[in-house]
Amino acid sequence: MAKKKKLVRREWTKENIKELKAHSKARTPVVKIAKMTKRTEGALRQKAIVLGIGLGHQR
Repeated sequence: MAKKKKLVRREWTKENIKELKAHSKARTPVVKIAKMTKRTEGALRQKAIVLGIGLGHQR
């Protein structure tokens, strides 16, 4: 049987949100943001939707 990966949940601080908005403005790729913040791409995209901001390189 495969081992399950432990789920790690972290709250979004005001500083995290400020950083996400800055990356949104700079059009930083979501993959890079995910590695820097240690969050999944899905988590970043979901938060961006809630905040009403765009993420990454939209064409």
